[in-house]
Amino acid sequence: MATKRTPASAGTASAGDLSNIEACVQDVARAASDPDPGPRDATAFAPLRKAIARALPRLPPAYQEAVAAPLLTTLDRLGPAGFKRLLASDPERQGSARLLLDTAQAVLQANDGGATDAFQEVVSDLYDGFLSAEDRHGMKPPDRFVLPPLVKWGRPDDGPYTWPVNATASVGATTGVVSLPSGNSRHGLCIWAALGHETAGHDILGADRGLRVELADAVRTALREAGQVSLAGYWAERIDETASDVMGILNMGPAAGIGLLATLRGLRLAWGGDARLQSEGASDDEHPADVVRGFLAAALVRTLPFAGASAWGDAIDRETSLDAQVIRLGRREVTPAEARGSATAAARAVAGTKMRSLEGRALGEIQSWRDADEAVVRRLRGALFGTASLTDTIQRGDYAAHAVAAAVTAAVGGGDPARLQQRLVTLLVDMHRHNPVWGPLKVTHSGDMTRRQFLVPLG
Repeated sequence: MATKRTPASAGTASAGDLSNIEACVQDVARAASDPDPGPRDATAFAPLRKAIARALPRLPPAYQEAVAAPLLTTLDRLGPAGFKRLLASDPERQGSARLLLDTAQAVLQANDGGATDAFQEVVSDLYDGFLSAEDRHGMKPPDRFVLPPLVKWGRPDDGPYTWPVNATASVGATTGVVSLPSGNSRHGLCIWAALGHETAGHDILGADRGLRVELADAVRTALREAGQVSLAGYWAERIDETASDVMGILNMGPAAGIGLLATLRGLRLAWGGDARLQSEGASDDEHPADVVRGFLAAALVRTLPFAGASAWGDAIDRETSLDAQVIRLGRREVTPAEARGSATAAARAVAGTKMRSLEGRALGEIQSWRDADEAVVRRLRGALFGTASLTDTIQRGDYAAHAVAAAVTAAVGGGDPARLQQRLVTLLVDMHRHNPVWGPLKVTHSGDMTRRQFLVPLG
């Protein structure tokens, strides 16, 4: 890691300012070390079923149909004896029992308010960015229905994780579940920026038939054309994780890449290691090695169409390079130049290749980070860094991704991560209150509630 640097004194944060990233790493480590186990699982059949039935009418109509009602059906099918057998079959709570209990917790926690509403709003916005009618204007809707996941708080040892919809289907649900350790409701601001990886990949990649395969083929071809034949398979075989990183950055800008670095370092530190990005990527690890994920983030950020893209991309690259040691990807040792080159080719292929499954569009054409987004972030960053009330801060066109990006860039540029997170939660809760998905109508993505005018009124 870098030697200690003097953080900036203002929350305005010039492009590329990571002077306070070490405080953000410590904040992530503090969250990961928080012993709070989160709400206790209900492991008795009758009380659990009663609680789910009571929670169902308080959920939005879309989630009643997609999660709560199917979960009740599953519980009724199991009955008390079957439920008891399920728990006994998974005593460590890592498999099917954990899945059912997590789905139940997501339903039960959905009306907790506060940080839970804020967490839900970020996850919903990340999904909305690639699947809503607004962002896919002129394109066919997704081939498969994908409702943003429900969220929950969980145990610290489990870390951040997702049950994608193909897993929750086993309990009848038609959307996923995203879990963060309960400590992240208070600490670990940068993990909120890294949520793009946990939420923007698996289900979204499966929403359009053939997209995942096309992306893997595009990456393989791009690596070969870049002279990186030996690494083409390494990246293509990790397309879910690679595309998830790319999609998070397309939706949240450089803050997603910054959040990734701080989160990986903080978790390594909390789990007994050094606060350093790992340079080795095991053959059986579905994630690319930490350092090449950093290089991928840097390369992608540089291509984004906003004025500070190069400064932020260079800063992420420098920060990643501080941790780089001998780089091994699978069984092969590679030079830093090969690592950067392969990451750059992979990033550009995922973001920029036109896909048949997207009707000739590229992911970067559906969603990207622009000067208009940076303008929103600058305004929200000033509000979050300040002390004035946040009432009426949100304007039309402000989204959760903007708010998280503002908080993270303010923190790495000199702000107190814990204080900024408190104010961020306040802002996100206000956004969630106005999210039509969580209103009385059956809406699946907030971007679907977009009026298309035949003519723009004069005056």
